[in-house]
Amino acid sequence: MDYSKFLSDISAARKPNVARLSNELEKKMTASTVIMLSGGMPNPNYFPMKTATITLNDGSTIEIGEQLMKRALQYSATEGMHNLLSWFRDLQMKLHNPPTATYAPEKGQMKICLTSGSQDGLTKAFDMLINPGDNVLVEEPNFHGAMLALKALRCNIIKVPSDEHGIIPKGLKEILSRWKSDNVHKLTDKPPKFLYSVPNGGNPSGSSLTAERKKEIYQLAHEYNFLIIEDDPYYFIQFQKTKAPSFLSMDVDGRVIRGDSFSKIISSGLRIGFITGPAPFIDKIVLHTQASTMQPNTFAQVIVMELLEKWGQKGFLDNADRVAEFYKKQRDAMLAAADKWLTGLAEWHAPNAGLFLWIKIKGVSDTFQMVMEKALEKGVSLLPGKPYMIDPSEPSPHVRVSYSFATPDEMDRP
Repeated sequence: MDYSKFLSDISAARKPNVARLSNELEKKMTASTVIMLSGGMPNPNYFPMKTATITLNDGSTIEIGEQLMKRALQYSATEGMHNLLSWFRDLQMKLHNPPTATYAPEKGQMKICLTSGSQDGLTKAFDMLINPGDNVLVEEPNFHGAMLALKALRCNIIKVPSDEHGIIPKGLKEILSRWKSDNVHKLTDKPPKFLYSVPNGGNPSGSSLTAERKKEIYQLAHEYNFLIIEDDPYYFIQFQKTKAPSFLSMDVDGRVIRGDSFSKIISSGLRIGFITGPAPFIDKIVLHTQASTMQPNTFAQVIVMELLEKWGQKGFLDNADRVAEFYKKQRDAMLAAADKWLTGLAEWHAPNAGLFLWIKIKGVSDTFQMVMEKALEKGVSLLPGKPYMIDPSEPSPHVRVSYSFATPDEMDRP
């Protein structure tokens, strides 16, 4: 893989900030083996907070003592605290076992960096790859936040056909064939740089890619040499016992950039996510962070690290399963309410993951006024389908319904 050919002009020009903490320096500071005269770090003895106790749902506690609090309130390494990075690496090895884990860094070795939520990592990945006019592949409908970020970079968004099982490989192949060398109608512009996908419980569609489709899509990525951005915030909220294999797990080339989130299973407000991908790309995302947010929130990292160390990997996965079971019951309640009140009036499919039901209203060309005015007047908050389309000016008969927050009784109200 020639990673340099994928970089945007902005990303290629990024240089390291020598004043930022490295992971190696953070380790030495934690072990008190270095006299710190380089960084502009405030003296932690004059931070106003001293200790904290956090009570968990089971009644147990997390104690943040004086020394740990000093660390939690201080600057930390741009790529994330070294012990938390190590924990996430072990998790990725257990869940995905990426083939690239043993590669040399320049050959695409798996690397991880923490981000301020997965959206932060996602937008930095876009910034790293896109020059104005570049082609990118996106299924429709798609996550509104990603669409806004892509459009701001002035790329050409190519719509890929999809259904309730996600991207349709045959449709993707037909699009890509335009760039085949033996195609008499071959396009003169550059082939797509990447495919962006939410493979499990897509927002808003609720669709989930099957293992077979993922394999076909990855083979197309290999054949046409494009990257795959695997944005997977609902990975832990899959409703089947056996989780579908990820693109990362089949990445023999080093062409997958994967985003993971704890927002749905630990806390959305802590804003801790992480990006896994080839080392040359992760290094560029770290350089972007050095020049923007500087680092993920240290206090949030300490809370998450203390929680994960208390739970262990098994405890973390058990908690994720409990959360997924709750949302499965919520989904079932929403489907029961839809069957009861909307049969004959609308169409939908049962999502196998995520938080959303994507409903098509029969006999309505566009739901925007119905949702934004009439539904609100009735005391119901929904989202119309328009914002999730590549061209949001086009009418959409769809409504996105979230079953994460409302109670089953509220879902069933006439």
